[in-house]
Amino acid sequence: MWSVARAAIMEFLDVQAVSSDALDSFVEKFQSKSYRGRFTEDRWEEEFEKIPLFMTKTPSEIDPNENPDLACLQSIIFDEERSPEEQAKTYKDEGNDYFKEKNYEKAVISYTEGLKQKCADSDLNVILYTNRAAAQYYLGNFRSALNDVIAATKRNPCHLKAIIRGTQCLLELKNFVEAVNWCDKGLQIDAKQKKLLELRAKAEKLKRTEQRDIRKAKLKEKKEQNQNEALLRAIKARDIRLVSEAVGEDEDSASGGLGELFLYGFSPENPCGASLSMDDQGRLSWPVLLLYPEYAQSDLISAFHEDSRFIDHLMVMFGETPCWDLERKYCPGNLEVFFEDEDSAELYQVPPKSTLLQVLQHPRYFVKALTPTFLVCVGSSSFCRHYLEGRKVHQVN
Repeated sequence: MWSVARAAIMEFLDVQAVSSDALDSFVEKFQSKSYRGRFTEDRWEEEFEKIPLFMTKTPSEIDPNENPDLACLQSIIFDEERSPEEQAKTYKDEGNDYFKEKNYEKAVISYTEGLKQKCADSDLNVILYTNRAAAQYYLGNFRSALNDVIAATKRNPCHLKAIIRGTQCLLELKNFVEAVNWCDKGLQIDAKQKKLLELRAKAEKLKRTEQRDIRKAKLKEKKEQNQNEALLRAIKARDIRLVSEAVGEDEDSASGGLGELFLYGFSPENPCGASLSMDDQGRLSWPVLLLYPEYAQSDLISAFHEDSRFIDHLMVMFGETPCWDLERKYCPGNLEVFFEDEDSAELYQVPPKSTLLQVLQHPRYFVKALTPTFLVCVGSSSFCRHYLEGRKVHQVN
């Protein structure tokens, strides 16, 4: 070992001027002194990580004070005096390194810096655009990736790598028709390109599925439109007045009449999921909301047939005492049903044996948001007396 060291030292010393004893003395002195800053056994990996040649991961930000060697190398690599082509290639290589590490954000930055050099090498610019598109693709930025491959194919229409990436972007963007077109362009260049053949088969299948779904959606929309028009005619034939909760207008004041109000102010489905429907005999069933103001409770009858009586539903609903009726007073025979005229704040008492249709046809009843609403109280209760106190109550015949 020391013979090698001795030979190395001899290369830098004037052997004729230095005696053998002097040289031995120098070596002995070198052995006796410890080297400052040397690696220690427990920290050698950490020390190696500071040397650019042995770094396994590049720092995100290079601090000249912490990494002077790396900062020096960086200043040499990105020397502004180098040609735009050289600098663009350096940024491309840096971006490739980031890409291999799956650090796609940094890769995008490097490729962008390379493009900013505006070098005259068209092939290099195509690579930069294509590589940046790949990084954007893996970041989920499919529109940006597509823009990059479009830029690449403008410079080189036969660049298959860009065409393949563009097809993948179009598939992610669900533009299946255009994806097929891109595949066809690529297959004109290489008819046996395996990846393009696979992508084309996938795009064609998804295109057919999309077209089928569009047809089904149109048929469903047409069916719903026909159903809505039938409901509209049935409501109009019964002289039932509607009001949209959203616009606060009844059908007489709506500019387009009942038809426009129904189509634009309502959905035939209740917010709770129940919907107005018509049976095969042309009879309507409504979602009906019953409110119990004494206990701030409510019930939704999802399908109240227009020919059914209120008492019929009350008998079923209050056959058992509800959990909130601690006094056990909500019995069908004790209940009174009202609806409110919101314009005058006056109440109308509904006979329990009335059908829903009879009440909906009352000249002062307006159906809000296709969901008839009624108040239910125990007639003999103190709450009901106080609730009705000072309010005008009409009897519905």
